[in-house]
Amino acid sequence: MPTRRFILLSATAGLAVMGLPPSPARAQSPDQATAFIEQTVTALAGTVNGPGSVADKQKKLQVIIDRTVDVDGVARFCLGRFWRSALPAQQKEYLDLFHRVLMLNITGKVGEYQGVSFEIGKASARDGGILVDSTVNRPGTPPSKVDWLVGTETGAPRIIDVIAEGTSLRLTQRSDYAAYLARNNNSVQALIDALRQQASQQG
Repeated sequence: MPTRRFILLSATAGLAVMGLPPSPARAQSPDQATAFIEQTVTALAGTVNGPGSVADKQKKLQVIIDRTVDVDGVARFCLGRFWRSALPAQQKEYLDLFHRVLMLNITGKVGEYQGVSFEIGKASARDGGILVDSTVNRPGTPPSKVDWLVGTETGAPRIIDVIAEGTSLRLTQRSDYAAYLARNNNSVQALIDALRQQASQQG
């Protein structure tokens, strides 16, 4: 399959968030970006560590992800220049499959995130956003450094990248897709078919 680490922070944080928004996203100051991340990770930890069945937690996680992540923007960024060459029908199917696989990857690992907690650090302005530092703690594993990039344009705040232990997840995924497409004659349809297969196997 084309997705080696499919927009996923399962090994370190229990959340995958990355991509570029289709319309700009805004956090006017480091303080606002920090507050947004604090609210997001509090909701994530509360859901994972709270009561309820796995199915209930999966539904709640999906709501949080839909609210804080621009999944369509993520998908377009990962496809890169091939987005423009895809037919409208291919674009639509790709976005749908990307969303489904993303959600299946994240919500399918709820049990692995039990006991997760976040420590929010400093925030600093970066090109295209505000980077908020954090440390992710999980029982039985060493603390992990996870940085959250929050968009700074107009509109509601959105996380546009996650840097896990120094690795940008959106750039990693884009590279993985480019390599897969190169092995398959730059066929967007081949990528769509692979995503469809992945969604059916996980679903």
